Amino acid sequence: MPDLANAKQPGQKVDLPTERVESSIPRDGSEKWEYPSPQQFYNALVRKGWETPEDSIEVMVDIHNFLNEQAWQEVLKWEKRQYDGNDLQLTRLRGRPGELSPKARLHMLAGWLFPSRFTHEPPFDRHDWVVRRPKTGEEVRYVIDYYSAPPEADGSPVFSLDVRPALDSFGSVKERIAVATEEAWASLREKENTPRREPRN
Repeated sequence: MPDLANAKQPGQKVDLPTERVESSIPRDGSEKWEYPSPQQFYNALVRKGWETPEDSIEVMVDIHNFLNEQAWQEVLKWEKRQYDGNDLQLTRLRGRPGELSPKARLHMLAGWLFPSRFTHEPPFDRHDWVVRRPKTGEEVRYVIDYYSAPPEADGSPVFSLDVRPALDSFGSVKERIAVATEEAWASLREKENTPRREPRN
């Protein structure tokens, strides 16, 4: 999403598209965020020192854009619990790869202690998004952890997102507790409603 150089890298063999795609995520009242072009995406990876095959960049950009669209939908679900409006804006964002959130650390610890129930693999990326509520002027920070999941049978990649408001305010703490409680009760009811198989004599 940031402004990045759109020129080819020295020695680059594949011509990558330079057009940017507009997202569905509002930046302010009139504009939406634009995703990096494949060339900009590749330039960012080169700048960070990450070796990536040039012919894989366009697929990577498609996945990147898809995951961020899904992350925004998860943010909207959280926001509907507290904010009565359809004018939410993503005012700023920060990529924090390599920085584990407290929840990600907890999940990794659970994976080491209970490997049959949890994974100890860290998220492959983290974003912090700040959402503005225009009607009230409030800003809420969201933490997004991006995880890889086991691929489909045909080899298609699978990803998992953990999107939640950061524990920066009493309102966010309350919502995190409320959602965790609702999920726990839903899981308990599902177990109670699951038919039990009677042992054969």
